[in-house]
Amino acid sequence: MKLILTTFIVFLGLPVLANGITDWQLGFQEPASGVMQNIFDLHNFVLIMMTAITIFVLILLIYVAIRFRKSANPNPSKRSHNALLETLWTAIPVLILIVMAVPSFKLVYEQDVIPDVDMTIKVIGHQWYWEYQYPEHDDLSFESYLVPDEDLKEGEPRLLTVDNRLVLPVNKNIHVLVTAGDVLHSFAMPSLGVKKDAVPGRLNETWMRIDRPGIYRGQCSEICGTGHGYMPIVIEAVSENEFYAWLNEAKNEFATLNNRTIALSK
Repeated sequence: MKLILTTFIVFLGLPVLANGITDWQLGFQEPASGVMQNIFDLHNFVLIMMTAITIFVLILLIYVAIRFRKSANPNPSKRSHNALLETLWTAIPVLILIVMAVPSFKLVYEQDVIPDVDMTIKVIGHQWYWEYQYPEHDDLSFESYLVPDEDLKEGEPRLLTVDNRLVLPVNKNIHVLVTAGDVLHSFAMPSLGVKKDAVPGRLNETWMRIDRPGIYRGQCSEICGTGHGYMPIVIEAVSENEFYAWLNEAKNEFATLNNRTIALSK
């Protein structure tokens, strides 16, 4: 039985062996955070439970249809109820729901309660691009736009590539503040188990902890207008030393760009 369940999970998880989306993908992206790993495990657990219940009910329906068909029972039973069966079919579903609810509540708590944080970033959704701010690092701020198809380089996925990535360190608890400057948006990163609505005039918060370096891709998950499909999110997770090296370069780069923009506007 254990071998069957393992095979079943592996079969469903084949599309997630690669980091990121794949053609004909059925399952989640490969988890890159503890929260997403717990989401992935809970999903598999509930899916197995649902499959087992569906198969059991199907077998029961087939048995009842054959066993109690008219030709096999010309004189049907007059029994109106069975106390034992009625108790079982009430108690067993309740127990199943409790078994599924306990890990579900634990996961919701883990996602909602923000642990001691190492750094904070602010994410602002605009029509139709993202703005990222590092309030603890000299208020570094920059915008992130979709790269048009004609400017894509070899291997860069269409509609999921940006000009400026959100660079973050691995193995750090990152406090994420999310808001919007115009309409509703939603900051979503599937491989990190993060999805938080960006609401104008409201500051929502969530958190993430990236387990390993890599490039992680997401999109706005709120239908925010005609440019909804053109708001990709790209996170580049690096080591702590690489992050601080990038910070030094980014402060100079974006400061130069901002000064140039101000000069052109005058």
